[in-house]
Amino acid sequence: MMRKTSLVLLSVAAGAAATLLLTQPRSALVGSTARAASSDTYRQLNLFGDVFERVRSDYVEKPDDSKLVETAISGMLTGLDPHSSYMDAKSFRDMQVQTRGEFGGLGIEVTMEDGLIKVVSPIDETPASKAGIMANDIISQLDDEAVQGLTLNQAVEKMRGPVNTKIKLKIIRKGQDKPLDITLTRDNIRVRSVRARVESDDIAYIRITTFNEQTTEGLKREMANLTTQIGSDKLKGYILDLRNNPGGLLEEAVSVSDAFLDRGEIVSTRGRNAEETQRRTAKPGDLAKGKPVIVLINGGSASASEIVAGALQDHKRATLLGTRSFGKGSVQTIIPLGSGNGALRLTTARYFTPSGKSIQAKGIIPDIEVLQDVPEDLKSKTDTKGEASLRGHLKAEGQEETGSQSYVPPDAKDDKALKMAADLLHGIKQTTSAPAPIDKATNKAAN
Repeated sequence: MMRKTSLVLLSVAAGAAATLLLTQPRSALVGSTARAASSDTYRQLNLFGDVFERVRSDYVEKPDDSKLVETAISGMLTGLDPHSSYMDAKSFRDMQVQTRGEFGGLGIEVTMEDGLIKVVSPIDETPASKAGIMANDIISQLDDEAVQGLTLNQAVEKMRGPVNTKIKLKIIRKGQDKPLDITLTRDNIRVRSVRARVESDDIAYIRITTFNEQTTEGLKREMANLTTQIGSDKLKGYILDLRNNPGGLLEEAVSVSDAFLDRGEIVSTRGRNAEETQRRTAKPGDLAKGKPVIVLINGGSASASEIVAGALQDHKRATLLGTRSFGKGSVQTIIPLGSGNGALRLTTARYFTPSGKSIQAKGIIPDIEVLQDVPEDLKSKTDTKGEASLRGHLKAEGQEETGSQSYVPPDAKDDKALKMAADLLHGIKQTTSAPAPIDKATNKAAN
């Protein structure tokens, strides 16, 4: 029996191996049925073999055998649901880098603009920031090779590499007459999945963009830093922003939830067989010390984000504010297929919030709905269709829901959800169309 890796994914960012379970036949009828099913399966496999050989021998150009097999495996998995898939060796390595949240690189966030790589921002205390690379710098060459013609992923892959190796960048900077040649030595870079700031002088604002192996550590560090900056007596509460967070690792979702809970179930996962049910519970100790918590969600908050939001909502530990979440209530397990053969991402379970509720194809409804004002030119692009709109999705228990706003204003002063969260934590009375101030004893909006 193939052993599954412990890496369990909960994300919307979406080969051939079989696990054989040996059991004693319960009756002659069961044995007969199993043999018939097995016989039918082998006939279908023979059909696959016949088609494979016909393509190899008769296709207009000689096909690559390995590509044929990979494509067949990929088709088999994508036909199951939107989140099961086959990853070749390179895709598997990329996924591991993403979930680890650290890699050998330069420490710059980049985007593509007019065929060139534009620096969004350097990450503090990395080779890029130490070398003086600035936001809006244009990278035109990497090791004397023109960037023009490369995709963003290809350029990023060239900038990443083993720690202590060098790479030369040619930088075009506004105000400089000539391009700059900068040689950098790659270092171990940690992706910042947690960003934080003091809001309104007395509120700890924490945004989680993904759930990778660095997330819980980053959350704890930022909570401690903000408490020191504000002062524990002055701190009114926490705003946990999970908007447009597509998910990530199950264990990180559990530990982030645990940071705000003192006891109780966080999530349960249920597979095909009843004995596969697992329950995750909180350990004693609320890092927020009972301070009020408001969680911001929207149509882009999916999977691991929904686990955190659902756990805190069910335990009445937080008030959820925003729009209905994405609705991805399934768990994917990553199963490596041996050296050089990539891995299989397979949907193995559904997850349920502490109250026993499945959010699959329905999403989590916030306690307080807040719709953002959207610029006219973006109105057709600011809603997500949700899990229920994906072809082949696992069906919901009950009524399915599709579509929810996912727009977050780039300027915090235009962010209605953020402003309302701050007002609630300050106890500012709302208008009749909005909720009353938060009751700190229950952490809910008073009616």
